[in-house]
Amino acid sequence: MKNPNSKRVDKIPPYLFAGIDNAIAEKKSKGVDVISLGIGDPDLPTPANIINALSDAAKKPENHRYPSYAGMPSFRKAAAEWYKRRFGVSMNPEDEVLALIGSKEGIAHTPLAFVNPGETVLYTNPGYPVYRISTILAGGNPVPLPLLEENDFKPDFSRVKNPKEAKLLFFGYPNNPTAATVDKDFFREVVDFALDNNVIVCHDNAYSEVTFDGYKSPSFFEVKNAKEVGIEFHSLSKTYNMTGWRIGFALGNADLIRSLGKIKENVDSGVFQAIQHAGIEAFKTPKTVLEKNLKILKGRRDLMVDGLNTLGFDVKKPKATFYLWFRIPKKFKSSVEFSKHVLNKAGVVLTPGVGFGEYGEGYVRCALTQSKERLEEALERLKKL
Repeated sequence: MKNPNSKRVDKIPPYLFAGIDNAIAEKKSKGVDVISLGIGDPDLPTPANIINALSDAAKKPENHRYPSYAGMPSFRKAAAEWYKRRFGVSMNPEDEVLALIGSKEGIAHTPLAFVNPGETVLYTNPGYPVYRISTILAGGNPVPLPLLEENDFKPDFSRVKNPKEAKLLFFGYPNNPTAATVDKDFFREVVDFALDNNVIVCHDNAYSEVTFDGYKSPSFFEVKNAKEVGIEFHSLSKTYNMTGWRIGFALGNADLIRSLGKIKENVDSGVFQAIQHAGIEAFKTPKTVLEKNLKILKGRRDLMVDGLNTLGFDVKKPKATFYLWFRIPKKFKSSVEFSKHVLNKAGVVLTPGVGFGEYGEGYVRCALTQSKERLEEALERLKKL
């Protein structure tokens, strides 16, 4: 049979985390006790109030039918109210909020809504792989914005070539994978760049609530004129330990939300209503519950940073996300080589930085999604290498 794939499919590399899953499965099949620090999937349970809300809603027949594509008015209202409480910014739930089957879905559909074949999409690199892949699927031209350590892993917009050719910009802070953070001054820079060059801004804010040491992550829309140019994506996955539930939302410019919603109407369905009811309850989760989770993550962060530095790595303590991003030892030629070495010799999974883009080469990402005991075991194994 001749190659059945479209040209766009052949352009897509194997999805990073699917490859990691396969490597883990192979090792486990051989009896290896694998400690996976590769995928950002919280191991802490979803809070009980959310689970109870899902259980109650799932028993009601009215929630068993096709849901609204845009999301229940009550969910969009709850999301807008949470956003107002958290960031002090008002959003109209009727036309400025859109429910999503996880923020990944909205990000993946964004280029289909706005990018014509051949048009340029700027994306931060290293970055969430979906920025680039979704651009390729839409026929766009993905152009990386390097995130370099010497610039605190922030893009330098002054070095963008032909900025007026750009149609779209993907970025996110707190950042995945580098764990870098920014303040409102950076967002002002983004808005100015977008206004000057007529660029649509897509801010991925999935980690806004996973912060430490007094840092409070700002929203892109806290900056004047941001709503003229952009959309922001939020997820309930990281904040409430709901990765498997698949629920998030986009908010921002009404015209942009409408266009994204049009794609959604034609290629998928809405979020299961029982999960939307659980999402409404999630926004009511007591602060004490969330603070307890953050305290656990902070303890893991401190344990791993101190332990890795003792082993000779140079790891900074991030103020947000549950990731560590650090350089590999100089004797290894690539992040893939180092990650394979660690997996084969220690049974520990680290994500090679190059999987997030060419500017991630030379680094690995470590996810703090294992118990303290398992992290201690991982450090002991690394110590023996």
